[in-house]
Amino acid sequence: MEDPLTSLADDAERTRKMVRQIDGPVLLVGHSYGGAVITEAEDLPNVAGLVYVAAFAPDAGESPGQISQELPPAAFENIAPDSDGYLWIKQDAFHESFAQDLSAQEALVMAVTQKAPLGSTFGADVTAPAWKTKPTWYQVSTADRMIHPDNERRMVARMKPRKVIELDASHASLASQPAAVTDLIEEAALALTAP
Repeated sequence: MEDPLTSLADDAERTRKMVRQIDGPVLLVGHSYGGAVITEAEDLPNVAGLVYVAAFAPDAGESPGQISQELPPAAFENIAPDSDGYLWIKQDAFHESFAQDLSAQEALVMAVTQKAPLGSTFGADVTAPAWKTKPTWYQVSTADRMIHPDNERRMVARMKPRKVIELDASHASLASQPAAVTDLIEEAALALTAP
């Protein structure tokens, strides 16, 4: 599913609309800013759990931007707004910033196809954090340059997930370590559907 990336409220509502179309339990998986989206979009009864993949998991009254400002990531200066306020990772710094454990070619494909959120999406506060009421799982990327790994660990410490895995991975852990990330998601799904 692709969110509009225009505001946290819009993105959470888009997620809710998709969840409403599914019969049965839903496991939401969020990467990066997508973690804030699933944190805000949990208020449907069929959302059974949440998996965070190197993702923001803000508390009530907290925004992804606030988390990043408290402990800036290594590549913070490589994020730049365009004239319309959309945030882009500078293309010439994308490999080193987002996907240093992938090949230059793989990173280039990601760089030219990246989706840019409005900068204001990172300033929106979460209202009712899903991780306080739903079972959660979390994957920390220890070489993350887009969300400081210690911010990921801080979010983990307060949310107390059922399982945490740390991977020696960039922010693009879904691409650089797909088996480990998939295993975590499958483990969560099986735990939620076990009799």
